[in-house]
Amino acid sequence: MKNSNKIPLLISIFILVFLSGIFVTVYETFPFSFLKSLKTELTTSSSKISFESNDVLSLTHATDSKSIQNLKTDLNLFLWNQKTIPNHIPQKIEESFEDTRYKNMSNLDSIEKITIEMESDINSIVYFFKASDSNNKLIIYHQGHRGDFFEGKQTIEYFLEKNYSVIAFSMPLLGMNSQPIIDHPQFGKIKIQSHNQFELIENENLSPIKFFVEPIIVSINYLEKYYTFDSYHMVGISGGGWTTTVVAALDDRINESFSVAGSYPIFLRSDPKNFGDYEQHHLEFYEIANYLDLYVMASTGLDRKFVQIFNMYDPCCFDGTSFQEYENEITEIVNKFDNGYFKIYSDQTHKEHIISEHSLEIINNEIIS
Repeated sequence: MKNSNKIPLLISIFILVFLSGIFVTVYETFPFSFLKSLKTELTTSSSKISFESNDVLSLTHATDSKSIQNLKTDLNLFLWNQKTIPNHIPQKIEESFEDTRYKNMSNLDSIEKITIEMESDINSIVYFFKASDSNNKLIIYHQGHRGDFFEGKQTIEYFLEKNYSVIAFSMPLLGMNSQPIIDHPQFGKIKIQSHNQFELIENENLSPIKFFVEPIIVSINYLEKYYTFDSYHMVGISGGGWTTTVVAALDDRINESFSVAGSYPIFLRSDPKNFGDYEQHHLEFYEIANYLDLYVMASTGLDRKFVQIFNMYDPCCFDGTSFQEYENEITEIVNKFDNGYFKIYSDQTHKEHIISEHSLEIINNEIIS
């Protein structure tokens, strides 16, 4: 009987606590601020994976103009068996191309479809979005592992509305890009659908990492020949952020580059979700120039910037504040050059794996500053 008398009391307490929780959440009364602060602290702490402390300065080899040039030469030899980046242009250009997915986009004059063919039947399908009212600056947008650059339609439209023309890329094997079938002498016929499968076609004369960076370089060759843009600015998300870092390190024509949730140095990748695909940890490539070197290479030179943006609560990768382990040291190295700029932003405005509105504003402000 006593227990039965307690049931209405327990129900009343439950209802009171439930309604109090709603009231605190909606009206942000006490203890809303305390709980929000506690949640942020716990979330940030849980995102930190233990790693060994490193001497960043001693691990960085790109310390002056001569060392940077030597690293570029060695990377070019590794990727293309030549000392310089490719100088050819795409063979297939389709002007005034129609794709209904981009119909009625703001400030869009027309689309050029560019097809870049590479070895092993790997290709890259690229869209060049020409602004109707142009500020004569180009945004090079690179989508990540999520797929087609259509996933970045909002980003593309954001820059069109700011009067930039935009050229958009997807990673190899993704989006509209080819997924060729190879005939391996040991394993038979295999459809290449994953970046990790590039190991199957890698040999002493072919480094598949070239498939990630060559389309951008070749497209810039084309744009330089037929257009007169004042400057080039590259923006990438996730794997596209990784691509942004590598291309900007190799090609000085990219004035300012913005990598969003793109990479950490290898020593900060103890968490398996940060280790990445084939291209993110290819030993032979990073033995030539590690991530710290690439950050310096992308940052230095006349009128050049390299900016990293990390989403504090990113559910995919590179969340938290681990970047603080190298931020000051890379800034110190870059500041010793006559020309250069390196900066890191932490985006705490959302909990997604995206380029947020806040990050887009950061990027635009950096370009116009």
